[in-house]
Amino acid sequence: MKNNRDRSIAFLMLLPSLILLGIFVYFFIGRAIQSSMTDWGENPAQPPLSETVEISYVGLDNYVRLMTSFTESSFRVSLVNTFFFTIFFVAGCIMVGLFLAILLDQRVAGEGIFRTIFLFPMALSFVVTGTIWRWMLQPRGGVNILPTLIGLDPIDFAWVNSQETWFQFLWQDVPRILTFVGIGILLIMAVRYALNQRWRSMGFVAAAAIVGLLVFMAGAWDYIWPALDVPAAEPTIAPKGFNVALLGVIIAAVWQMSGYTMAMFIAGIRGVAEELREAARVDGASELGVYRYIILPQLNPIILSAMIILGHISLKIFDLVFAMAGPDNAKTIVPGILVYTKGFRANAFASASAVAVIMLFFVAIIIIPYLWTQLRSDDD
Repeated sequence: MKNNRDRSIAFLMLLPSLILLGIFVYFFIGRAIQSSMTDWGENPAQPPLSETVEISYVGLDNYVRLMTSFTESSFRVSLVNTFFFTIFFVAGCIMVGLFLAILLDQRVAGEGIFRTIFLFPMALSFVVTGTIWRWMLQPRGGVNILPTLIGLDPIDFAWVNSQETWFQFLWQDVPRILTFVGIGILLIMAVRYALNQRWRSMGFVAAAAIVGLLVFMAGAWDYIWPALDVPAAEPTIAPKGFNVALLGVIIAAVWQMSGYTMAMFIAGIRGVAEELREAARVDGASELGVYRYIILPQLNPIILSAMIILGHISLKIFDLVFAMAGPDNAKTIVPGILVYTKGFRANAFASASAVAVIMLFFVAIIIIPYLWTQLRSDDD
C-alpha cells in the first residue's frame, strides 16, 4: 500500500517535467520529421510564410535531393567536414587531455593553479572561443606574425580561409571506403579476441567481416547509395576531402575541451589504488610501464565516455564555426550551419528540417548504444 502511494507521489512529482519534455523535445522532433517530408519552402509558387500557404507531402524526396542533387553539394561537403572534424577533435582532446592529466599526476608544485588554468577554457562559450581564435588566426596577424618577434618571416597560412583540400575522394566512393574501413576494424577486433583466446567472439566478428565483404561484392550498395544527378561535376565544383580551413576550428575546439578530458582522466588516474602502482614498481616496472600496463587499461571506460560526449558535441557543432568562419564559408560548412542558412535565410523549412533530422540520426547512433550499455551495466 505504502509502496503504491510512494510511486503515485513520485509520478505526480515527475509529471510536469514529463509533460514539458514531451512537448518541447519529442513533439518538436516529430514536427521536424513531419516537415522534412513536405515541400514547405521548396515550392516557389507557395511562399513559405504566407498565411494561405499549401504544404504538400513529398515523402523522402528532400532526403534524396540532399544526397544526389548537384545544387545540394554543400550538404555532402558538410557531412565530410563533420566526419573529419569529429575524428581530429575527439582524438586531439583525448591525447591532449591525457597528456595534461599525466603531467599533473607527477605531483608538480602549484598543481591546483595549473588545473585551474587548463580547465578555464571550458568555462567559455564556443562563441567567445571562436571570437578569440578568429583574432589569433588572422592571415596577416595573430599567430602568423609571431616569428617576426625573433626576426623571422611571418607565417603565410590562411587558417580558416584556406582553399586547399587534402585526402580527396569521390562521393560515390564512400560506400567502398566505409566497407573496407569497417572490415578492417572488424579484423582488428577479431585479432584482439584471438589473442585473448575469446574464440566465440572472434568467430562472430570474423563472420561479420566476411558478410560485409560479400554484401559489398554483390553490389548491394548500388541499391542503397543513391547516385548523383551530375556525377561528372562533383569532383571539380565541390571536391570531397579534408578541407584545410577546418584546422583553425579544430585547434580552437581542442583548446576549449581538452581541459574537460583532462579533468576526467585525472579523476580516473587518482582512482587507481597506490598499492597497484607500488606492486608494479616492486616487480620491476618503470614509470612508463606503470602507466601503460596498470593505469591506462583502467581508463578505458573513461576514454569511451569522453569519446561519446565529444562526438556528440562535434556532430552538433554550430556556434564555434559560425563565430570563426561565418555562415558563408563553403570550406567550413557543417550541418548546423546549413540548418541556419536554409531555415532562417532561405526559409526552406523542409530542407532545413531534413538536415536537422539527419543530424539527429547521427547523434542517436552514438548516444543510444552508449545509454543502452550504461543502463545494462547499472542493472547488472
